[in-house]
Amino acid sequence: MRHALLGLAENTALPSELIDQLIATADGDVAEAVACRSDLSRVQVAALSRFEGAAIRLAHEGRLTADDVDPVAQPRVALALLEERSGRPEWARLLAADPLAETREKLAACPGLPHDVMQTLGSDPDVRVVAELALWAPADIAGELAAHSHADVRRSVAANEATPATVLASLLTGDGLPSARSCVVCDREPVPFVHDPSCERSDCSLPPGASCDGSHESAAQEIQQMALRNPAAPVDAVVGFVSHPSTLMRVELAARTDLPAQVYAQLAEDPIPWVRATLADNPSISENLIRTLATDRGHDVQRRLAHNPELPLDVLSDVAGNTRIGPVLLPRIASASGAEVTALAASAIPAVRMLLAQRRDLLPEIRNALADDPDAKVVKSVAPHPGLSEAQLRAMVTRHGARVLAKVAVNPDATAQLLEDLAQHRPPVQKAFREIARHPSATAVALLACLDDRQARPLAARHPALPLSAMVELLHDEDWQVVEAAAANPSLPLAAMRELIP
Repeated sequence: MRHALLGLAENTALPSELIDQLIATADGDVAEAVACRSDLSRVQVAALSRFEGAAIRLAHEGRLTADDVDPVAQPRVALALLEERSGRPEWARLLAADPLAETREKLAACPGLPHDVMQTLGSDPDVRVVAELALWAPADIAGELAAHSHADVRRSVAANEATPATVLASLLTGDGLPSARSCVVCDREPVPFVHDPSCERSDCSLPPGASCDGSHESAAQEIQQMALRNPAAPVDAVVGFVSHPSTLMRVELAARTDLPAQVYAQLAEDPIPWVRATLADNPSISENLIRTLATDRGHDVQRRLAHNPELPLDVLSDVAGNTRIGPVLLPRIASASGAEVTALAASAIPAVRMLLAQRRDLLPEIRNALADDPDAKVVKSVAPHPGLSEAQLRAMVTRHGARVLAKVAVNPDATAQLLEDLAQHRPPVQKAFREIARHPSATAVALLACLDDRQARPLAARHPALPLSAMVELLHDEDWQVVEAAAANPSLPLAAMRELIP
């Protein structure tokens, strides 16, 4: 029954008087589901606000205001308003003294806190609170926290894009900062300690491989890694990591878009494929370097290179012919000019035509040519394209059968009769049932066929064209997802809705 109520809570056809009844009998989960509705009255919003989860959601959506909330009685709701910049400054001062560290930690992540509150949180006895503040603090506070005694706080400062460049440089080199006195490892374990990556202790939350011999070495590496990832870190401070012994450091460096050409060239010769693959889709590398990487035999290098928005089309053709990329719209194909699209459509490489077919703005003549392509993966890629006729879609199924069936069912212009025929196809195609069940043109006949597929069943239960008798029967299904979906069906009879509410 509970899952039926959760489904009913999101049913767009539920009348206001039944919403009132549902709220009156709701538990926290049902109330939160009702709070997602866009048609609630002010009275209903007020009634839901007695549930903390629902009130938090309503606060985030702007349907509760500061006048509706008591920060002492509902601190988490007050935090939600502060997160949305809709709370009051005095709330932040009140919550900064909350005895629960979790409350103070959530407060530290709120934007626009008064400066005195940030100073209070910056000296909090719980390092988790200070570390959370350091992630979001403005430049002056972040600069102060860079010298904090705990490495976790410094790690957060290194990740904060508001941290001044000079401070980030110090975090990378260690120059100008006192040594950290503690880290997450030596807080919990006697040093020296190395965390076993296969640790089976249920009470252990240390990262795999975390270590400390008194110098907080794994924490220090994380600080540098976060700083390298930070776009505000100055180039002259990061380029020295091009030869760093840690692969993780070189990977972070390869992802940066502000490095000198000679540094990118050195990274392209890195012995670790992960580094070269990370470099491959970097939009800041030169065409010459792209062409060099195109000869790299690393599969991940080739695959990532295909996603580089600056990729020359001739290189893309070579990569597509040699590497399994999958049916995705690549950035370079998305930006191709009309003349380039024409050339791609005429490519002798089926994988190139397949990738082009992912565009949904093709001229009709190019779309139609791809729909008639002899290669099934090209046809499968273009099958969801709007504008294809029923005759074209049926011809695809006739030529390629089960290989294209599910993608034909996705097509927004698929007719009701075509969907019925696809649902009756033999042998059946399981993916097609799921697409038919969510298609707005699906008929009762097609949807009943979809009920036989376990994954399509909840989708069909939610479809407004499902016969009413089947819909009501599914309210008692053994699968809770089906029950929830049937209760959410906007075609569910009003009498059935009433029966669901205690």
